[in-house]
Amino acid sequence: MNHHYDAMVLGGGTAGERIAAGLARAGRDVALVEDRLVGGIAPYFACLPSKSLLLSARRGEPWELAVARRDALTGGRTDDRAAARMAEAGVTVLRGRGRVAGPGRVEVGGSAYGCAELVVCTGSEPVIPPVDGLADVPLWTSDDALSVPDLPRRLVVLGGGPVGCELAQAYASFGSQVAVVEASGRLLTAEAPFAGDVLADALRRTGVDLRLGADVARIERKESGLRLWLSDGGTLDADRVLVAAGRRPRTAGLGLETLGLSPGPGVPVDATCRVRGAEGSVWAAGDVTGIARTTHAARYQADVVLANLLGGRREADYRAVPRVVYTTPTVYAVGITPGQAAGLGIDVATAGYDLAATARAAVEADVPGRVELYADRSRGLLIGAAAAGLHAEEWMSEIALAIRAGTPLSLLADVVHAFPTYGESVEAPLRELAGRLAAPQATPEEEAR
Repeated sequence: MNHHYDAMVLGGGTAGERIAAGLARAGRDVALVEDRLVGGIAPYFACLPSKSLLLSARRGEPWELAVARRDALTGGRTDDRAAARMAEAGVTVLRGRGRVAGPGRVEVGGSAYGCAELVVCTGSEPVIPPVDGLADVPLWTSDDALSVPDLPRRLVVLGGGPVGCELAQAYASFGSQVAVVEASGRLLTAEAPFAGDVLADALRRTGVDLRLGADVARIERKESGLRLWLSDGGTLDADRVLVAAGRRPRTAGLGLETLGLSPGPGVPVDATCRVRGAEGSVWAAGDVTGIARTTHAARYQADVVLANLLGGRREADYRAVPRVVYTTPTVYAVGITPGQAAGLGIDVATAGYDLAATARAAVEADVPGRVELYADRSRGLLIGAAAAGLHAEEWMSEIALAIRAGTPLSLLADVVHAFPTYGESVEAPLRELAGRLAAPQATPEEEAR
């Protein structure tokens, strides 16, 4: 065995980098194992390049300038700076694919290492749907779409989730003929229906062809490009297909079975982010858990792991982790949706407000938008919210704080917002909820009347 570390972190993405650096700065002997780029996909193939393209699109920049700006922001997709940060923190970076060989043992590139603590942060990978002919045509994942210089004349996006919507709007803004195929019948199926409806209208105004409620049955090459046959009988022609059908935890080939684990949708963790049922001291954070599906959620889990490894006791609380789609308008959601609440047996009160009624919308000449707030009737507290509007990721943060802190509706309704701002849009629904939930509860029959 080459060396025995205090901790080994498998995966150098958002969570792994944060945990390894934190442990090393606390005096622990730490190794970070990474077979691609230190820093993970967020700075090179996801969050930063996608937001850069969307910003360039809003500014009306030409494609060539947008690509140059995107590539400069990602540092040319080399991890020299990230690796230097790890070295400065005192972390040993081991290049290669790590595989667990048993409790406290990890193999990297044919060498064996030991560790007292193992942290799994291997992230996620794109899901490729089983479409007939897909493997034989020019295929992009989001990694490809956010790193190549190509601007397809005709692009078909498979999937109407956050990634598919962001990339559809970006490429359509730069002149591609874009179509989105989403089998569920609406965009952003994990969120409140109005959010997907508002975004669908915005995408159509950008020129995106939405094929909702249909699947791709098969794809074939033609002399002029690609032909996609849809389950509803329709067809689409394309030069490139972009798969944005979701991601799954990256667990294959990690050797987790040697720890007594049989990973399902993700590596199972408890509230402290310790891996359930694993032999030895094993922790996990980020996409690989199946819980943290965003960069900020991965950071949060990393902080939980770090606190526990350094001798504290911290548990994760996921009630108020935001979910954001950085399109124009932005879609922001936090907490649970009314549909999820119904599944949990929670009686929900809903109040909403159209952003067009704000003075800020008149100033901006903005596209339509809306905010909705969801409260638990029995407790009189906010449990969720959603908004579709310009910069919603900024002005909805107070609602995330209110959900996390359990702030009384009466106090929230008394908050003063600057004029003119979109933040004013939460005042009316907060007052409505505060009034309704402070009053005697009406029966369903009374509410219907």
